[in-house]
Amino acid sequence: MSSCKRKDPQYPVNNQEAVSLTPYKIKYPAHFPDMVIPDDNKPYKERIDLGRMLYYDVNLSNDGRACATCHLQSYGFTVPGMVKEMPVLSHVNMGWYKNFMWDGSKTGGLEEVMQFETREFFATDLAKINNIAKYKTLFKNAFGVDNITYKEIGYALAQFARTMISGDSKYDRYMRGEQPLSPAEESGMNLFFTEKGDCFHCHTVMTTTDNSFHNTGLDSIYVKEMDKGYYNVTRNPEDLGKFKTPNLRNVALREHYMHDGRFTTLEQVINFYNSGVHKVGTLDPIMTKPGKEHGLRLTEEEKFQLVAFLKTLTDSTFLTNKEFSQPE
Repeated sequence: MSSCKRKDPQYPVNNQEAVSLTPYKIKYPAHFPDMVIPDDNKPYKERIDLGRMLYYDVNLSNDGRACATCHLQSYGFTVPGMVKEMPVLSHVNMGWYKNFMWDGSKTGGLEEVMQFETREFFATDLAKINNIAKYKTLFKNAFGVDNITYKEIGYALAQFARTMISGDSKYDRYMRGEQPLSPAEESGMNLFFTEKGDCFHCHTVMTTTDNSFHNTGLDSIYVKEMDKGYYNVTRNPEDLGKFKTPNLRNVALREHYMHDGRFTTLEQVINFYNSGVHKVGTLDPIMTKPGKEHGLRLTEEEKFQLVAFLKTLTDSTFLTNKEFSQPE
């Protein structure tokens, strides 16, 4: 299995010799799981601000792209179209992730995956970054280093990414007792979190992903290599057709669903699970439980209710929060 982890030279990442750093408490709803933060990259405001600046800076790439090029805040930090024939997984609630990419080709923590993004995906020119005066000063202040490496860039990006939390959707407000759901939304919630709809096994409460891999019967024949999913990482036949469970935060804003974007509406996705699942050898056991042999068998009204609930996961606060927007 591929991992982002590398044995980089150690240095005092909490070095505060240049300036006094400002401790920052990452805020997330009480009904969320605890977030585990590495001891060597505890959050400081200065590092988060630096990560935010880097996230929007085209200087990270060699072709005019920034992280934000494919992760637009107005769409929940994804894009409406596709990139390399795949929908872009959203940057949201990543502080709880350990697996990344549709096929799980990157594993580890945010520090590791963000170093991959700069070292390999963008192939960031470190000489260029080191020649930008503001970054020399900011990295010196935040990390106490004179020479900027992929490690400091990855650590700063990880700090910002860890703050990108969606926790103020209508559903979150319902959980806090601040706003009721409509009858249709509440019925859809009951479908989502019971064996009737069976969504909750993979799209777990709050973070809305179990951070694991499943074959949901999308294909019976894997025409393209990309359709083999996690198998391409592990080469284990049991992983054929498995993909990472996508986060459902702001899911109603997307224009493409599944790893290849074959569905373009939530209704199409639900119709697939209702009656279109292919019975393949590596199909997830959840899909073959007694009573599910022929799909979910939802009524038209129940499908409408499930879509209504999914729309309650839209978080307008997250979409407009200036703390996540491009620095002025």
